[in-house]
Amino acid sequence: MKVSLVVSDLSGGGAIRAFLLAQVLIQLNCDVEVVGFQFGKELYAIPPRGISVCAIPGKNYPEFLMSAKKILKKIDGDIIYAVKPKPTSFGLSLLKKLETRRHVILDIDDWELSWYGGDEWKYRPSFKQLYRDIFKKNGQLRKPDHPLYIKWMESLVNRANAVTVDTEFLKQRFGGIYLPNGKDTEMFDPTKYNPELSRQRYGLSGYRVLMFPGAPRPHKGVEDVLMALEQLNQPDLKLAIVGGSPYDDYDDKLMEQWGRWIIKLPRFPVETMPEIVAAAHVVVVPQRETMAAVAQFPLKLTDGMAMAKPILSTRVGDIPAILGGTGYLVDPDSPAQISQKIQWIFQNLTTANFQGMKARERCIEKYSIQTMTPILSDIISRISR
Repeated sequence: MKVSLVVSDLSGGGAIRAFLLAQVLIQLNCDVEVVGFQFGKELYAIPPRGISVCAIPGKNYPEFLMSAKKILKKIDGDIIYAVKPKPTSFGLSLLKKLETRRHVILDIDDWELSWYGGDEWKYRPSFKQLYRDIFKKNGQLRKPDHPLYIKWMESLVNRANAVTVDTEFLKQRFGGIYLPNGKDTEMFDPTKYNPELSRQRYGLSGYRVLMFPGAPRPHKGVEDVLMALEQLNQPDLKLAIVGGSPYDDYDDKLMEQWGRWIIKLPRFPVETMPEIVAAAHVVVVPQRETMAAVAQFPLKLTDGMAMAKPILSTRVGDIPAILGGTGYLVDPDSPAQISQKIQWIFQNLTTANFQGMKARERCIEKYSIQTMTPILSDIISRISR
């Protein structure tokens, strides 16, 4: 069976979830191809080995129609798996369903409208503004994933043959079947790596390393950790940020204000990430209390859990339930609490490392690729009858 994974933007965060789903589908002996637009200059994440990726340059309307035609030709799977309820993924998948009668699964890993104000967002232009949005070269409605179109897509979620979601918030809002953000716990195995050698290799020796293994954005709370480090003022404490943000100059702003506490590491293939995370003393996931954060399952949690690291996170969304008592939680937007917890962890590092081992056990049990596989197998079997 071939599965076409359709991604709205391979230069955006949805690519990581798509690659994870591809890994699960390969476990099910499916032939998998990831197909999607690329609106940015480069792919958001380096695909794992063995995953075929077809990226078509993304454009605004009217040029988008030609790009969409190319994508539609590439969507040739027996099952179509759309990542995110966007016109550029789910919309095209529904069109292909009309043409071929192929089954469509929709995966929702974010509440897309949360980036625009959620249910409060309304599009009520004047006639003059509507004209500009449609006909001006940079008109807002020329963007294929304008929030108005996303709102329309959300109203069509029930047209999918099955829906998968990764948080309780999304399940309450859209229904569907819970499919967590798992991790390849055989690849992410701490017994295969020496933390001190990893620190030497990546320029982290001599530091007590807090690690944020992803792209910082305002709702992810990295600033709260940096404010905590400023309060502690202990030069051997560093925050290692891995990969950085491809969206804007947010990284540069962090460096400008808190550069003395930051060590920036480049993007790495997923196969290298276990060695990178091995270098951390603590993995930090300091989500803030925003609509976007509440709807998310932070992938960085399973990075730390799988590698048996002490995890410092916040009481936001599903995070407490995901950790299940195996991490350390503080209130969101609380640099003072973060600084206190950092001190406690390093003063009690043996205890914290034991908690990390329990986090790995929990990850294997509930948040591994092996746990995701039977869930997705059941979905495919049900819709294929």
